[in-house]
Amino acid sequence: MAEITRRRLLVSGGLGVGLLVAWGVWPRTYRPNLAAAPDERVLNAFVKIARDGRVTVAVPQCEHGQGVYTTLAQIVADELGADWRTVGVEAAPVSPLYANPLAAGMLFGDGFSGVPERVRDELWTRDALMLTAGSTSVRRFEAPLREAGAAARVLLCQAAAKCWDVDWRDCTTADGFVVQGKQRLRFGELAEGAAGGALPDELPLRIGDDGRLTGTTLPRLDVPAKVDGSANFVADIRLPDMVFASIRQAPHPAARLRSANLAAAERVPGLVQVVRHDHWIAAVANSWWAANWALAALAPRFEGPAALPDDATITAALDAALKADGRLVAAVGDIDGAMAGGRLVEADYAVLPGLHAAVEPPAATAQWQNDRLELWAATQAPSLARAAAADAIGVAADQVVIHPMLVGGSFGAALEVEVVRQAAILAKELRRPVQLCWSRGEALLHDRVRSPARARMSARLAVNGAILGWRARIAAARTGRDLSARLLPDDPLRRMAAVLPAGADTYAMRGATPPYRLPALAIDHHPLAIELSTGHLRGGADGYNAFFTESFLDEVARAAGSEPMSYRIGMLGGDVRLARCLTTVAALGGWSGGVPGSGQGIACHRMAGSAIAVLAEAGVDAGGRPRVDRLVAAVDVGRTINPDVVRQQIEGGLLFGVAMARGSAAHFADGLASLRRYGELNLPRLADVPEVTIELIPSTEDPGGVGDLGVPAVAPAIANALFAAGGTRWRNLPFRSA
Repeated sequence: MAEITRRRLLVSGGLGVGLLVAWGVWPRTYRPNLAAAPDERVLNAFVKIARDGRVTVAVPQCEHGQGVYTTLAQIVADELGADWRTVGVEAAPVSPLYANPLAAGMLFGDGFSGVPERVRDELWTRDALMLTAGSTSVRRFEAPLREAGAAARVLLCQAAAKCWDVDWRDCTTADGFVVQGKQRLRFGELAEGAAGGALPDELPLRIGDDGRLTGTTLPRLDVPAKVDGSANFVADIRLPDMVFASIRQAPHPAARLRSANLAAAERVPGLVQVVRHDHWIAAVANSWWAANWALAALAPRFEGPAALPDDATITAALDAALKADGRLVAAVGDIDGAMAGGRLVEADYAVLPGLHAAVEPPAATAQWQNDRLELWAATQAPSLARAAAADAIGVAADQVVIHPMLVGGSFGAALEVEVVRQAAILAKELRRPVQLCWSRGEALLHDRVRSPARARMSARLAVNGAILGWRARIAAARTGRDLSARLLPDDPLRRMAAVLPAGADTYAMRGATPPYRLPALAIDHHPLAIELSTGHLRGGADGYNAFFTESFLDEVARAAGSEPMSYRIGMLGGDVRLARCLTTVAALGGWSGGVPGSGQGIACHRMAGSAIAVLAEAGVDAGGRPRVDRLVAAVDVGRTINPDVVRQQIEGGLLFGVAMARGSAAHFADGLASLRRYGELNLPRLADVPEVTIELIPSTEDPGGVGDLGVPAVAPAIANALFAAGGTRWRNLPFRSA
């Protein structure tokens, strides 16, 4: 194969003739591959109906507490006309039908710069790139799920019409029945006949509000099993002859295992075997606790690069990045001219690396049998996990069967596939089922952190306080490129795009452009050059970029002698949705203008097609630590599927933002996070949780993202409230004692 060079890539028009030809013959339609029990009939890629009337919806997204099993099933049930009490869900199998190019573009787009979007999305679809990330579940799947529900309804109506000798267009569905006049037949009675029907060229979608489930608060499908303990997670899997493994990994990809005390480990009761690998060592035993004790006895030592990142080198790298030339992300007007006159306001902000701190540490159960690997994994990327496992043991992907499990939190950590690779290697070497679970310390030590970041903000003000020019220089890692290189290592288009000059990383800069109408602005990314592995964390880069923007805007408003909320609204232009969020939260929260001593701060943000404004009431306790007393949020997420699930996600995001503002950040020494235990994360306890009020603003817009929306505006709202409380600017996350 000819070497890929920048010249070859450019001459070939960005992709190469061979790839263009291959793209032209890629399949555009795919057959459903749902498994069905003897009493079930598959009506399409998303819907199965059993003889007893039970409706099963195949959900292509990972359920890790965000309620996606409920909202996506609710879309189908609404269009189908099902009885919610008969609706259940199962994880969809790996298939191009369930690919999520919207999430892939958000995560990996920077690794495919220069590749046409249409080609890129079809590549990800063909490769069945299933992902749960970036608040994309409803945005990506509402349309195909609604079509699936409509298609199943049409097939059921056709089957009933055949029984009654009527036109199927005269039939309708309600509460799990097909109805025509006084005639009624249950879905279960019609499923077998419906499965062989043919669909019309155009699917009739339901119209009107009568009996609709969309916009209704329905009970969550995943909650009862979680409450009574019957819900299965990876750690609940039990297989005949199964053993348990604990692992210790090298601190750096280039490090190697140097030594381990095998004799000490062999004295631990229950030890079955020690498995050595270049980059890790695992103890396998008849219980996880025995395996973990044996691992401690092994006391493994690794050798590798001498210069691993620590707090000092991270700080130095951020400083160096800001001194170097940046890559322009966004520009409006003549920024140089705008910054030449008027009053200058400047401020620097910093954010430490953010930890996921999910309740469930990385885990996977694997079984190698009859030349086939079976995996039970807590994963947000089942197709990537399957490919990684196959690659790790040198087999084809079709020799790997993956069962996506419920996930205990994650916040983006379950996008990573290393634990799956390790479990696959252990299962094939041991020739018996094995359950691998990282310890809490291992999960914290090897977390793919949200990038540390630093911002140098500046604005020029006119005599009347109006902003003449806005400049943001932001230093952060190239997380988009990191993710694509790590999770899509062999993708040919990514490898071709990698030879092009690297520009700004759009993942790292997402949310950095203010939502305000400014006469001149410039936003620059200053890539961080350091050996620190970064990944996706709930809220994404918006989590630090909104902190920079909304904290600085508060400073600018006060320098201009203006009240912060009206100052924001005055610059929104035609953004009615964000303006409504701000006015609503101000009215609901009793906004006082953020006057000195009020302890009130406000912030807003736009992301994933949604808008939010947050009002915080905060202060400082006797020990100088920030205290958050109250949070009020007004959100516009477009048309809602299940209002209670939206409220739950916003509330969860707000509290996640509080955790990121008060703790859950990493200090580094010798390339490893310094934290080892959950209790060291300084996460908010029940006594620390503020009073939370959430207002959903009615909207007819298409559904926007919800899962990440609650996070970004919290930290700046709290920082602004702390200034109003005591007159001190808090410019570092997490907040440190004053």
